[in-house]
Amino acid sequence: MATQATVNGLIVGLLYLLMAVGFTLVFGVMRMVNFAHGEFYMLGAFGAYFLTGSLELPFMAAVALTFVGAVAGGALLEWGVLQPFRRDELNGMIATIGLAMILQNAALMWFGPDPLSMPPVAEGVTRLGKVVIPTARLYVVLFACVVLALLYGFLRYSRPGRALRAVVEDTEIAAIQGIRSRIYYPLGFGLGVGLAAVAGALMAPLFSVSPFVGAAPLLKAFIVVILGGLGSIPGAAAAGLLLGLVESYASLLLSGSTADMLIFAIVIVMLVARPKGLLGRGEA
Repeated sequence: MATQATVNGLIVGLLYLLMAVGFTLVFGVMRMVNFAHGEFYMLGAFGAYFLTGSLELPFMAAVALTFVGAVAGGALLEWGVLQPFRRDELNGMIATIGLAMILQNAALMWFGPDPLSMPPVAEGVTRLGKVVIPTARLYVVLFACVVLALLYGFLRYSRPGRALRAVVEDTEIAAIQGIRSRIYYPLGFGLGVGLAAVAGALMAPLFSVSPFVGAAPLLKAFIVVILGGLGSIPGAAAAGLLLGLVESYASLLLSGSTADMLIFAIVIVMLVARPKGLLGRGEA
């Protein structure tokens, strides 16, 4: 039972990781808390739903197209709407709250309030020793790992990725090295919301899709970012997996409400004991 709980926790933690890495990437580049992050998760879920249902595309192709569309749309949105709020934390936060309301109500008008169910990606279960994993969830895990591996390769080995990392670490030092930070704001925002859209698309076959589906993932992403440290991508990765494991074991041993109380207690203790988070670096 403990092994099963560990596997379930890692599965959930991977999806939290996708959300949180996107969230912290936006904050690291723009110093903006993106409260519209959950709405991009919701749009990604709707994108996968309609691409597989209306256009009958394979699920993996639908997820890939959703990611590309979200990156492009997010970059255009940052350039056209959020540009005045770059590195302006308070006004940027208010702007993203307004953006979240606009996107949520637009989805409500377009799709309606009723939850929609997406057909499962695959039927049956896969057994790994004593561990039983629904095959649909295994597909989700594999695709999430591929996305994270590609992101790691982009950030570590490509020239734009290294420049983006430099902007996240220190904008002034990046400017001294000849990196024009303004060019990378749309890229950072687009990649961040693209990861949220991928998480939503991957979760669409497992849960229902509605205009309100992004609220809970946004809260979990915020918790993960606080635990990992604002602006720290490795911290977000570690905290996402940790939160998934804590949730899984707490749900196994305690009631759902008690598990939520435990998670928020951990956040409070972390804020008191280590305000910068697990791997946060603080402000210069």
